[in-house]
Amino acid sequence: MSDRTRAILIRVAGIAIIALSAGAALLPAANGLEASQVLGSLLFAGGAIELAAGALRRTTSPFAIAAGSVTVLAGLLVFINPTAHFFPNVTLVVAWLVLRGVILAIASRRTGGSVRLWTSLSAGMDLLLAALLIAGLSIATIVVSLFGPTAPLLAGFAWFVAASFVVNGLLLLEVANCERNSDFVPDRTR
Repeated sequence: MSDRTRAILIRVAGIAIIALSAGAALLPAANGLEASQVLGSLLFAGGAIELAAGALRRTTSPFAIAAGSVTVLAGLLVFINPTAHFFPNVTLVVAWLVLRGVILAIASRRTGGSVRLWTSLSAGMDLLLAALLIAGLSIATIVVSLFGPTAPLLAGFAWFVAASFVVNGLLLLEVANCERNSDFVPDRTR
């Protein structure tokens, strides 16, 4: 596959993930939808796109594929868990963010230039979002204890998914930009 074709496909993947982030950001406003199933579907779709884009990457392909696989798995698990099980869904989202963040942090050590920066930013965003979710668990525990699990509370996690997707989409756009430039190899082993 030519570098130009690879760059176009990775760019399309980046745009698609950013578009999914808009869908995730709008999830709290969606009335009548099963929040966990929509959130799970968004994670699954984002992971599938990330997997496809990861297969197009050069030396960091195994890491990109692993990050996509973790996202697909998280999406499937969130989809099959009903909203009545609030805490398992929180745990799944936190675990997804931590695993993906660690995978991307390791991958950032094997890239160069601006791709290293964007990979590090994506890893940092996921780890920060996981920390924020963990810190918010005590508040969520009180809310769930008093009022029970609510779809809007679960839908609020969509903002965390949206933030992660935006940075991941921007990472893919930068990879595509670097792929297009023949004088720069975005994924190189150190």
